[in-house]
Amino acid sequence: MNQVLLLFLMFCGGVAVAFQPSINGRLAQKTGVLESSCISFTVGAAALLILVFLVGKGDMRGVSHAAWWELSGGLLGAFFVTMTIVAVPRIGTTAAMASVIAAQLATGALLDHFGMFGFREIPLDGKRAFGIALLMAGTALVFRR
Repeated sequence: MNQVLLLFLMFCGGVAVAFQPSINGRLAQKTGVLESSCISFTVGAAALLILVFLVGKGDMRGVSHAAWWELSGGLLGAFFVTMTIVAVPRIGTTAAMASVIAAQLATGALLDHFGMFGFREIPLDGKRAFGIALLMAGTALVFRR
């Protein structure tokens, strides 16, 4: 898969992530916060299960060789979805997404810098740090009361 296609797909993923909290928040008005989060993950898991059976090329049995922390992604995702369901109705989608993006970029830069989880090291240089600082400043600007 070429880099332009990957960039486009990640852009589409960003659009989806921006819609998700508002959609889940509306569902939470009818079902409750934790219930909405559970329903969201159940629908997502069902869709992924169908895809695994239709086009999956991996081996689900490999999970038996995974370390405990390699299975924590689902917990982190559940925490993220639940927090957005709580935050978006209170602070708005823009402020919530700005906060999420700033945190993701800062954390991602640290993960890259230290080559965490066995991935290649990408040093945190001044240019990257300045970009993160600008994003933090932008987050503060959209977080007005």
